[in-house]
Amino acid sequence: ENPPAVAHPENVVYVIYTSGSTGNPKGVMIENRGLLNYLSWAKAAYRMGERSRTLVHSPFSFDLTITGLLLPLIAGGTVELVSQGEELERLCNALADLEQHYALIKLTPSHLQVLSSWLGERTRSGRVDALIIGGEALPAGVLTVWQQQSPETRLINEYGPTETVVGCSTYEVPAPAANGSIAIGRPIGNMQMYVLDEAMRRVPAGVVGEIYIGGEQVARGYLNQTALTAERFVPDPFSTEPGKRLYRSGDLGRMRADGEMEYLGRTDEQVKIKGFRIELGEVETVLRQHELVKESAAVVQGTGEEKRLLGYVVLSEENVDREQKRKAREEIRSYLRRELPEYMVPRDIVVLDRMRLTGN
Repeated sequence: ENPPAVAHPENVVYVIYTSGSTGNPKGVMIENRGLLNYLSWAKAAYRMGERSRTLVHSPFSFDLTITGLLLPLIAGGTVELVSQGEELERLCNALADLEQHYALIKLTPSHLQVLSSWLGERTRSGRVDALIIGGEALPAGVLTVWQQQSPETRLINEYGPTETVVGCSTYEVPAPAANGSIAIGRPIGNMQMYVLDEAMRRVPAGVVGEIYIGGEQVARGYLNQTALTAERFVPDPFSTEPGKRLYRSGDLGRMRADGEMEYLGRTDEQVKIKGFRIELGEVETVLRQHELVKESAAVVQGTGEEKRLLGYVVLSEENVDREQKRKAREEIRSYLRRELPEYMVPRDIVVLDRMRLTGN
């Protein structure tokens, strides 16, 4: 006979260590109720059934894996595991092989960008029903080739810190995508998201604030770190249910007029130059919204009175000469002056052939 069920919604179902932006690993304790809320919602939203098949290419210690690993299993589908070191090759083959078909593949924008280069003109059409993209800010330029060559594939931007299971909001990207960063959308079922100021008051649409997350998927806290748990998991002032908490994400965002939320970077990326507070993520977002810009980064150089803000961009058009780069810089700076206060306009715009990346 089956043994009696002893698991409860409040039990911890897994602990995943995350460094966040601090570099100090901390164990996030996720409860059964949070994982089941996400899986139940995603099973319907991502149309998983008995014939569904997924490809899992990320390590089990990465919460990105949960979507591709557990969703098909609860639906009676199939999971294909990729050996370490073969990830990109297998992803490329999966997306180019006419005999293969996958219900979904979960990956990061960086994966998607590398795959675009590797695949070249090889067909992508119809090989996967949905690409679920998460883990980083999603620039619109990364999606262009996929929208052109695989219009049947759903492209879904999924946002969610490890402290709120995997995803707590999603945005299905329309075709064609607008320039700039893709929105992170609206909360999924049984989840709430707020953009609040330093006093935890809601800010109006269009105003930048910190993203707070509430609902069933908020973690119990950090393993053996009570002080940090109390700092990041705070009482929910908008709930009438006793004991409900909000997770302070440390992410900057703003609500658009259409009700979709935008991610604008990290609160710890906020810098001060000559007395003015500047969110680097907001500068990068505005840069990416220009039609000439494919990728962008905002960087502060120097110290004290010598601090200056620089903007780095990769242009949408490739193989441009020196004169074209000069004109692009002038046009982008003029655009920034129209869109941003003067203190947020970079001192100079540097055009790169490609954005420098870390090993991750």
